[in-house]
Parts: sequence; structure tokens; C-alpha cells
Amino acid sequence: MKALTITDAEDMIMSIQDEIRRTEEARYDHRLHAMLLVAQGLSCREVGKILGDAPRTVAYWVNRFENEGFAGLVDGERPGRPRRLTKEQLAAIETAVRKDPAEFGLQGLWDGKTLSCFIQNQWGISLGIRQCQRLFRKLGFRLRKPRPKIAHADPAQQSEYKKTAEISEE
Repeated sequence: MKALTITDAEDMIMSIQDEIRRTEEARYDHRLHAMLLVAQGLSCREVGKILGDAPRTVAYWVNRFENEGFAGLVDGERPGRPRRLTKEQLAAIETAVRKDPAEFGLQGLWDGKTLSCFIQNQWGISLGIRQCQRLFRKLGFRLRKPRPKIAHADPAQQSEYKKTAEISEE
């Protein structure tokens, strides 16, 4: 029987490894496969090479499995940086952004800078402008700036506007 091959194997290896790392269930199954191979007599180095993990990582899994059983292979909680805004504050921001910034004593339109000032004034939390722009996108908003009515006018009106604008500048 002819050996089967996968086209573009190098890229597929990376994609499959990413898929395994993406979900908790897949990571658990991956670790179970490692324990199965170790139980069948392969060394941590060999298992690591087969599965694409460092030998030290496989040894760590084996130790956890020996000490805690199957529960040792389950992912624990992955701590990260704590959120600066609570869910209630995010809900309040979403409600506020639907209103005029002037209602909160702010000038202009809602943008990253205005939102940053709003958050600082309301809760004393300092967020950068770029982070506030990301927050807008996360909440489903996008920055839209008003354009002058002349931009949508017919070409004759636009040229007339340009002529009067040039005269008023002189």
C-alpha cells in the first residue's frame, strides 16, 4: 500500500499544533496521548519529538499525572493581567457613548481621547487613547467623522464653494 502524504506538510504541522493549543479539550487530549506514549515505554525526549513538545514539558506532565492522576493533565486557570474596567463600567460606557459627549461636560465627538477623559472623570481610571480606540471596536462602535455637506454636492456647487472659500481667505 502506498504511503499517504499531506500536501504542504510544514504549514499543516504548524496549523495542527495551533489547533491543539487553542482549546482546553484538545490540550487535555494531547497530554493524554503523551501519557499513553510514555506508558508504552517511550522516553520523554522521544514523545516530545513525536508530539512537538519540549522533553521538559512532557516530563512535567508525567510528574503531574503521577501525583494528581488525570486531574493533573487538565489545564488550570490561566491568570492574566486583571481588567481595569468592570463589566458594569463597560456597560455604562456603552450607554454613555450612545449619548452626546456634551451631556458629560466633554467637547467634540466620541473618539479615543474623549473616551479616555470620560473614563478618567467617571472612575479615576487612566486608559490610553489607543486602548480606548480598541474599546470602541470591542463594544461594536467605529469612528465616523462628519463630512461637510459640500462633499456630497454636485460638482458645480463644489467649484462655486471653492471660489467663495478662496475669496474669503484673502
